[in-house]
Amino acid sequence: MEALRPVGRTLLRDRAYASIRDAIVAGEIEPGAVVRDAELAERLGLSRAPVREAFARLVDEGLLESKPQSYTRVTQVVAADVRDAAAVVGAMHELVTRVAVPRLFAADVEAMRAANARFAAAVGAGDVDSALHADDELHDVLVRASGNRAAAATAARYTPLIRRLERRRFGEGGNCRSAGLHERLIEACAAGDVDDAVRVTAEIWRGLAELADSD
Repeated sequence: MEALRPVGRTLLRDRAYASIRDAIVAGEIEPGAVVRDAELAERLGLSRAPVREAFARLVDEGLLESKPQSYTRVTQVVAADVRDAAAVVGAMHELVTRVAVPRLFAADVEAMRAANARFAAAVGAGDVDSALHADDELHDVLVRASGNRAAAATAARYTPLIRRLERRRFGEGGNCRSAGLHERLIEACAAGDVDDAVRVTAEIWRGLAELADSD
């Protein structure tokens, strides 16, 4: 499991959380799998305490479910949960897009273009990890420009629920988000057209909600 490798001693609970979350999202720990704090602590090179804290956070975020004194296991990919997450994350991205577009510099737009080129290349090569990483990089330009940390934190909390379904669909031969939609978003940003940028952003995230409905 590539995501489950030993971590350093700083910010242990956060790094344990990120490692376990990434393994769940990547499907390295499959839906329904029982997870044990002692086992993952050993794999990560940590004590059990930060792993237990990570478990609690992942339960709160819907990636794990726990029955006291019985089990902790990875949740199934549930269409309604993905649809709800997509609605929340989409709303956050519409918010940051509206604020960010007037603040963008030419270098920001070029960063979005470069990320979309990497995204399109990765989709063409069937490289889901690189595609989703490039997708994050593109949208993160707007998140950073907005300066809205609350929106960023909310999107980060619920995006993993969406990523699990995206990864599965990609593995089944489906497509990740459209590079064409990204290009429309970038052109709206370059033109300083706030309303169009928000419309395209809404379309992108509406497509992910529809992906959940078709699951």
